[in-house]
Amino acid sequence: MQELALYRKYRPTKFSEVRGQDHIVDVLERSIEDEKVSHAYLFVGSRGTGKTSVARIFAKEIGVSANDLYEIDAASNRGIEDIKELREGARVLPLDSKYKIYIIDEVHMLSKDAWGALLKILEEPPKHVIFMLATTEFHKVPETIISRCQVFTFRKPNETILKELILDIANKEKRDIESEGAELIAILGDGSFRDAEGVLQKVLNFTKSKKITREEIEAITGAPKTQFINDFLSALVDKDVEKGIEAVRSASALNLDMKLYLKLIIQKLRMVIILRYAPKLEKEMTGDLGESDLGFLKGLISTDKQGMLRSHALSVLLGAYEDIDRAFISELPLELALVEIISKE
Repeated sequence: MQELALYRKYRPTKFSEVRGQDHIVDVLERSIEDEKVSHAYLFVGSRGTGKTSVARIFAKEIGVSANDLYEIDAASNRGIEDIKELREGARVLPLDSKYKIYIIDEVHMLSKDAWGALLKILEEPPKHVIFMLATTEFHKVPETIISRCQVFTFRKPNETILKELILDIANKEKRDIESEGAELIAILGDGSFRDAEGVLQKVLNFTKSKKITREEIEAITGAPKTQFINDFLSALVDKDVEKGIEAVRSASALNLDMKLYLKLIIQKLRMVIILRYAPKLEKEMTGDLGESDLGFLKGLISTDKQGMLRSHALSVLLGAYEDIDRAFISELPLELALVEIISKE
């Protein structure tokens, strides 16, 4: 029997389990309590932020049974005939609930004629029907549709929220992941609950270790090794362009994702700056860094007599991160940033 994917196994089933979307959950819960439910909602946000999960929970909270809940993928049901069929079905009373709910995912994929057909029912919806539309591309939704919906924008979960999720799921799976390893998985998740859970699933499937280290996660996911990141930061402190370029080339030679490599460098440089200017926060950072890594960063600060690891370096690297998608040589923005930081008078 095939094992259930983690993102399905641990999908939130009630509002209290939804992470990082309090601004939406609070409003929806209040509307249910006050019995002021709208006839149409539009959930906007990048993939894996919980749009359809929240829609399902909302349906459950207002007492809609499985018989009266319809989920439609607009990517494969995008034509006018599909929406006309939906309109006909919507006119029929619910089987055993007060409301009938239609969740339309990837709604921006509807054709022009389908939008027109959907608009007609949104203009004069049956009292027993609620539409919950979800999209990752808000700009493709017609203004006439938007104006007839309550719009909620889902935020990307930050790395702290994703890390907590990873540690929680790993614990439920009876596995122990190092804090540094959970941090790496959170970064690889790139603001998506589903993607982070997918990375965790890959890690759990490929190792039988009860305690999983960051090094194991790096090997399984192909993430840049900590040594490559440390070498680049050391090169900045030493003002050694050759050493820095060698670190970049070593990462590139292994076909590592340069954008991820740069993101990990930026993350570690941020920690250096926090340790430098807010040393009282060291205790709080201990959970995010291993003892050896923390010792390495403190060593960098003590040897950085010329102040290479400061806000200027972080600003330059952030600029390189923005440029990396447009570069036909993926290493080039990072190499240029290296030279700019070191050559600064």
